[in-house]
Amino acid sequence: MKGRTIILDHIHGLEAAALLVDGKLDDLLIDHQDRPRPGTIYRGICDRPIKGQGGMMMRLPDGATGFLRQGKGLRPGQPLLVQVTGYAEDGKAIPVTDRVLLKSRFAIITPGKPGINVSRQITDDDKRDTLRAVAHETYEGDHGLILRSSCETGDEAEIADDITAMASLADTVLAEAEGNAPDALTEGDGPHLLAWREWHGTSDIVTQPGGFESGGVLDQLAELKQTKVNLGDGFMYVEPTRALVAVDVNTGGDMSPAAALKANLAAARALPRALRLRGLAGKVVVDFVSISKAHRRQVEQSLRAAFKADPIETSLVGWSPMGLFELQRKRERLPLPASLLKDL
Repeated sequence: MKGRTIILDHIHGLEAAALLVDGKLDDLLIDHQDRPRPGTIYRGICDRPIKGQGGMMMRLPDGATGFLRQGKGLRPGQPLLVQVTGYAEDGKAIPVTDRVLLKSRFAIITPGKPGINVSRQITDDDKRDTLRAVAHETYEGDHGLILRSSCETGDEAEIADDITAMASLADTVLAEAEGNAPDALTEGDGPHLLAWREWHGTSDIVTQPGGFESGGVLDQLAELKQTKVNLGDGFMYVEPTRALVAVDVNTGGDMSPAAALKANLAAARALPRALRLRGLAGKVVVDFVSISKAHRRQVEQSLRAAFKADPIETSLVGWSPMGLFELQRKRERLPLPASLLKDL
C-alpha cells in the first residue's frame, strides 16, 4: 500500500482516526469521552491565585477546576474566556490558557490580536498575495486572522468559506464571554475533525465501518502493547513511569565499530512516532548507546530534524551530566487505554 491513507473508524465505541504512510501506521487519534478535549473553550471564573507561581485556579463547568499559568492582574470572581491546552494528569487541574484560538483547516481566528497574516511556510510571494486578497475580500472582523500553510494547496472558495465560518464562531463565542457562572462555549474537535483539520496532503480516505481491521490498523495497534521497538539497526524500549518516560537504546547483536552511532540515529528518527502512537508526553529521558561527543552532535541534529516534523510541541532540553538526553513533551494526548490494548 503506497502513499497516504486516512481511515476514520471507531474502536470499542470510541471515535478514532488513523494515518498510514505506505501502509505503516504513522499517527493515531482516539477520543477520550471522560475528559474535556483540547481546544474546548469555557467561560471560566477566577477562583484563587497560586502564590509563588503567578497562576490562577479557575472554576469550570460541572465542578471541574482549571489552572491558568499566567494569572497576573486577575481577581477572584472575574469571568474569563479560557481554552483547554491539553489533558490533565490524574488528580490535577485542567491546563487552560486565556490566549483563545479558533482553529480550522485553513483559518485561525485570534481574538484580541487584530491583523491578517499568512503562514511563513508559504514562501511563494504570488500565492501569499492571492491569499491576502481572498482574506480581505472575505473577512471584515475585528479579530486577527491567520491563514494556515494548508491554504497553499487549498481551493480559494473553500478557504473563503472556512474564514467566514470561523469568524462567525468567534463572534458567537465572544458574545458569551460575560457571565457569573462557568459555561462550556465550544467543544474541542474529535478525532475525525482533527484528521480533516491537521492531516494535510493528498490521501485516500476510508470511512466505511471496519476500516481499521481491513486496513491493518488493529494489527499494528497490537504491536504497541510491547515496549520494545525494532529499529533495524538495533532496538529500543519505550517505558512510561509515573514520573517520566524512559527510553533505552541498544545495538542488539551488531558488534561493529559503527553499531552505536547507527542504533542511536535510528532511535532518534523513530522516537517521535513511538511517542506519538502511544500518546506519551511529559518528561522523556533517553539512554542512548555510549558515543563520543562528536557523535552526540549528530544524534542531536537527527533528533531535532525528526521532532520538527512532529505535530506535538516538544522541547529538546539536551544532554545531562550522566549522558542521558532529556526532552519535555506537551501533553496533548492521553496514553492508549490499557483496556483497548488488552482486547487487541
